[in-house]
Amino acid sequence: MKRKSKVVLFWSTGKDSAWALYRLRKAGWPVELLLTTHRPDGIIPFHNVPVNLAQRQAEAAGLPLHLVSLPFPCPNALYEAVIGEILQGLSQASFGYVAFGDLYLADLRAYRTALVRRSGLVPLFPAWIGWPARSKILAHRLLRRGFRAVVCWADPQFFPDFLPGRPYNQSWLRQLPPKVDPCGERGEFHTFCYQAPIFRHAVPFRDLWPTGVA
Repeated sequence: MKRKSKVVLFWSTGKDSAWALYRLRKAGWPVELLLTTHRPDGIIPFHNVPVNLAQRQAEAAGLPLHLVSLPFPCPNALYEAVIGEILQGLSQASFGYVAFGDLYLADLRAYRTALVRRSGLVPLFPAWIGWPARSKILAHRLLRRGFRAVVCWADPQFFPDFLPGRPYNQSWLRQLPPKVDPCGERGEFHTFCYQAPIFRHAVPFRDLWPTGVA
C-alpha cells in the first residue's frame, strides 16, 4: 500500500493508542494528526482523562490534537454524523488514512472500517493482534519497549477497591483476575500512557493522580 497521503490517529490517551502511533512511525506512515472525542465537561469518555492531559501527550509526540466535543452518552447516529463530517473534511485536506489502536475485537473493527470507508478514507489497524491469547504477549512487549502508563479507570466488577493511578506494570499484570484481558481490550480497565518511545519527554500527570496514589 502506497503511503501517498497523511494519517489521522484516533487517540484514547491509553497505551494501545501510543503503541499504534509507535508502530505507524516505525513503518514510515506520515501521521499528522491525533483525534480525541470528549464530553462537554472536558473529560475523555471511558478513560476519565481530562483533555489537558491528552494535549500534553500530543505536545510530547510533536503532533496537533483535534478535540471533538460530544454529549455523553452519545447517540450512535449523532456520533457517526459528527465523525463522518470531520473525516470528510480531513479527506479534503490530503488525509487518506484513519488509524485506530484496536487489538482484536472483530465487530468493532468492522464498524470502524465501514464508518471510515463512507468518507472515502482507508482504515488502518497498526496495533492489531487478532486474537485474545496474544494480548499477554503484547502487554509484556509494551513494558519491555519502555511504554509506561497508569490505570485511570477499572471496572468495579473486577476491581472493587480500585484507585486511579495504579501503575500498569508487571505487578498489575500478575494480580489481574483470570477473566480480565491483560491489555483491557474488552473494557475491563483503561490506561493513560505518560512515557513511550514516541514521546520527546515524559508527560506530567501527577497533578491528577498524586505520587502517593501511583
